[in-house]
Amino acid sequence: MKKYTVPALLSLAVALALSQSGCMTADSGGGVLSPSGTAALDSSATTALQQLYAQQPAAKKLGKKAKAILIFPDVVKGGFMIGAQTGNGVLRQNGKTVGYYNTTGVSYGYQVGLQSFGYVLFLMDAAALEHIHDNGGFELGTGPSIAILDEGMAKSISTTTLDKDIYAFIFNQSGLMAGVGLQGSKITEIQP
Repeated sequence: MKKYTVPALLSLAVALALSQSGCMTADSGGGVLSPSGTAALDSSATTALQQLYAQQPAAKKLGKKAKAILIFPDVVKGGFMIGAQTGNGVLRQNGKTVGYYNTTGVSYGYQVGLQSFGYVLFLMDAAALEHIHDNGGFELGTGPSIAILDEGMAKSISTTTLDKDIYAFIFNQSGLMAGVGLQGSKITEIQP
């Protein structure tokens, strides 16, 4: 019987979890979603946004002011020293889906485990919206200014204090990995 090391088993678990989540259906080269995949993603995005609005009244205020909303209802992250995360999302303008996107990220440092979470980006101005359509995608933390809001920060924002191009909310964290970071995540458009 072949013996496996803990890092090898963890890497295998991460790969299996990512493939089972459906997150590996798109790549940074412009992957493709099936019609049933887009329907499921639209439904998940609607549910996630409704839950976020119910839990965070500040998110609902941002949603009313935003030029567009990018919703990633289910992102999977896993790693052992080197981590990776991926998930698919929906871009909405005026309540209608106008595109599908993939988010990926790689991180390094002390990390062990597997987790899932969702996040929503509120694109507040034309510059942020243009940036998301850049050819080849864009990386969070470069380009438009971004603020990642936790519950405490969300309570302190008002329509007169909005000064960032993008506001982000992270929600529905579950799993065995501490912390979620969005800096360095790359977002690319995918085709339905």
